Amino acid sequence: MESDYGVPRELSDLQKNRSLYTPELPPCLQGTTVRVEFGDATAAADSSDAHAIARSFPLTYGQPLAHFFREKSKAVNAQTIVEHPAVRVGLVFCGRQSPGGHNVVWGLHEALKIHNPKSILLGFLGGSEGLFAQKTLQITDDVLATYKNQGGYDLLGRTKDQIRTTEQVNSAMAACKALNLDALVIVGGVTSNTDAAQLAETFAEAKCSTKVVGVPVTLNGDLKNQFVEANVGFDTICKVNSQLISNVCTDALSAEKYYYFIRLMGRKASHVAVECTLQSHPNMVILAEEVAASKLTIFDITNKICDAVQARAEQDKNHGVILLPEGLIESIPEVYALLQEIHSLLRQGVSADNISTQLSPWASALFEFMPPFIRKQILLHPESDDSAQLSQIETEKLLAELVEAEINKRLKEGTYKGKKFNAICHFFGYQARGSLPSKFDCDYAYVLGHICYHILAAGLNGYMATVTNLKRPSNKWRCGAAPITAMMTVKHYGRGSGSGALTLGKPVVHPTTVDLRGKVYDLLKQNATRFLLDDVYRNPGPLQFDGPGADSKAVSLCVEDLDYMGRIKELNDYLDKVRTIVKPGCSQDVLKAALSAMSSVTDILSVMTSQRTE
Repeated sequence: MESDYGVPRELSDLQKNRSLYTPELPPCLQGTTVRVEFGDATAAADSSDAHAIARSFPLTYGQPLAHFFREKSKAVNAQTIVEHPAVRVGLVFCGRQSPGGHNVVWGLHEALKIHNPKSILLGFLGGSEGLFAQKTLQITDDVLATYKNQGGYDLLGRTKDQIRTTEQVNSAMAACKALNLDALVIVGGVTSNTDAAQLAETFAEAKCSTKVVGVPVTLNGDLKNQFVEANVGFDTICKVNSQLISNVCTDALSAEKYYYFIRLMGRKASHVAVECTLQSHPNMVILAEEVAASKLTIFDITNKICDAVQARAEQDKNHGVILLPEGLIESIPEVYALLQEIHSLLRQGVSADNISTQLSPWASALFEFMPPFIRKQILLHPESDDSAQLSQIETEKLLAELVEAEINKRLKEGTYKGKKFNAICHFFGYQARGSLPSKFDCDYAYVLGHICYHILAAGLNGYMATVTNLKRPSNKWRCGAAPITAMMTVKHYGRGSGSGALTLGKPVVHPTTVDLRGKVYDLLKQNATRFLLDDVYRNPGPLQFDGPGADSKAVSLCVEDLDYMGRIKELNDYLDKVRTIVKPGCSQDVLKAALSAMSSVTDILSVMTSQRTE
């Protein structure tokens, strides 16, 4: 099977046209001379987690931010990266394929060759399993020719396995040593980058010379924090799904007799569902985060949808489109508890056929209430992170059945006077993740690939490549790197009660869920009633490289107030100006003004910080 990886493939005329596009690098990465500036030491976002993270990652926690600048920049403290010896770099795709991943390979390969033609990039075949088995493909211009700006991970293949157990970590280290790698680049999401951080720490402890670099690539869009504004693939996934959703909306409006229940990928976070709603304007979206926050039962959700159907029927509208994230099923409290019982029994070796007899009375009652197809799906073995196989659980069909039953009940009672309820169900998952990537994802991934090289050239270990100011044109993007440990948090699980309850958990990069107090969610809520009742369906159309829509960015990216890295840099510039102005020998008035201002600022920041940690 290895012979299929990296072979030239037949491209359609459109694919050929896409392969000819060369993304433009931001000014800071252009040319052969790049400067790096190191900021202050980083800290955990939640100060209460700092001790646990520092204890688990003593060699890689607290490293500074890195900012990259062009040769003629005015960054006073930036250092020019002078030496560019030939290096050997390995790259592995981890997790599920995400459009744009191939451009990370392309960008990294190009940067390596620009700075030293003797450098070598090796791609591991078959994901982490290929890493453990040391199966590689040397990346060349010829190998890349038919994969530039193309979707999928078929250049190298992938697995979803974690690099976490002692045996796996040792196998990864053995591969890096045997292949004499100067760096290992891990392309993936929250789980993969957590593993990257652990590898970086373990390698440093073992004095292994291989540096580890992470790249934020995941269709779920949940690897978001103050350093990471977006993930490679999310833009494409949302645009492709939004077009599909819009087509369905048009169909619903044409026939005026169907309700479409559409489940979207996203796992534990509903970012894809939110973005697709803002792009295509379906009638309704049920977010997993809303359900979890309000502790809505499956019957609450059913009634919520039925109330919406009834409200539309009163306006003589007997059609509609409803979006559901795949993580919704796990956010329903009673269903989550049922899944936990089932997974516990599966881990104990109880066969799926016998589990129903081992459940607690309430869990057994809920299990028996479920339709047979759902019972079969929730008995599937959990994923490696102990979550249910969400892509296999047809939540849309479950809710469609429950809504139909409730509407029929209301029809008999006379409280619903609309037409017969007809549901059509879809799961939009695999249709989008193999898509040709959007222009944004092509550009973003390519730039991240270049940054990976500069992280290596700067001698950094345990960092993630970052780009901020992404909602601006690419010539305004800011390129840098942040320690992965600075993105980690510790989830505390209570055991017992009261102040003496124990807290458990280890530092990881946790998925970021939709912020129910954020600007994106607020925009969604402002338009919820209009979307529900007015049929303001919107079709963004197919992906484009030129013409209208080619340079459009995700709505959520444009709404959020981001560019954290740029603001950190701006703050440091102000502090430098203060040091320049307030020197020994300055006037008493200047000194008093500086002290007064700084005292006020530190008092305010101290209060804000203490409130966050309470």
